[in-house]
Amino acid sequence: MSGLLSIAGLGPGDEALITPEVSAALAEATDVIGYIPYVARVAPREGLTLHPSDNRVELDRAGLALRLAAEGRRVVVVSSGDPGVFAMAAAVFEALEAGPPHWRDLDIRVLPGITAMLAASARAGAPLGHDFCAINLSDNLKPWALIEKRLRLAVEADFAIAFYNPRSKSRPAGFERALALLQEACGDARPMLFARAVSTPQEELRIVPLNCAAPDMADMRTMVILGSSQTRIIERPCGPLLYTPRWATAS
Repeated sequence: MSGLLSIAGLGPGDEALITPEVSAALAEATDVIGYIPYVARVAPREGLTLHPSDNRVELDRAGLALRLAAEGRRVVVVSSGDPGVFAMAAAVFEALEAGPPHWRDLDIRVLPGITAMLAASARAGAPLGHDFCAINLSDNLKPWALIEKRLRLAVEADFAIAFYNPRSKSRPAGFERALALLQEACGDARPMLFARAVSTPQEELRIVPLNCAAPDMADMRTMVILGSSQTRIIERPCGPLLYTPRWATAS
């Protein structure tokens, strides 16, 4: 087949953080497919068809992308951050696995981007400098009981934890429950970073002790990172730095 399907990450927001590889794929694309706000970041041009769609239709987007690529078009599916981190790459492969056999002959490429937890960590210092994990707090595709289990195990392992999709308007209680669990399980004042809209003009960073963190400090544009028991703050006149040392002691 002559078509090409690229699954690309547009980074956290600043155009300077889009990789040259992704920029080249967009320049050659005949079709760009994605969630409405992400497609809006792609400049219209002659020969390019934009296919924006609403939230929660990831498999529909993936199926459209595969069909167009099978017709010989050069298709780019866009996500924010990195497409392989809680984003469209997995959805495309779900559709590929369930789809017709000839889709498997397509040239499919995943083009990495700068995911939100890395952008937020870099802005604050290096809170992910030692072992860490990432947890998606949305219960749209998994039960809340599984989220709670993973939260408790991550705390027990003393990981720094990066939280995606912490608090939406449709499910504001989830982050409140997660925060209460973390405060009980950790039982200390380890630092928690709230990094909102990183790399955009609306960027806002706030570091608070876990026992002072409140649910309304986060929304869907916020990356939340909870430090491990070893994470430290370096106070400076120009603003604090948050980091987790490269070493750890046995507990």
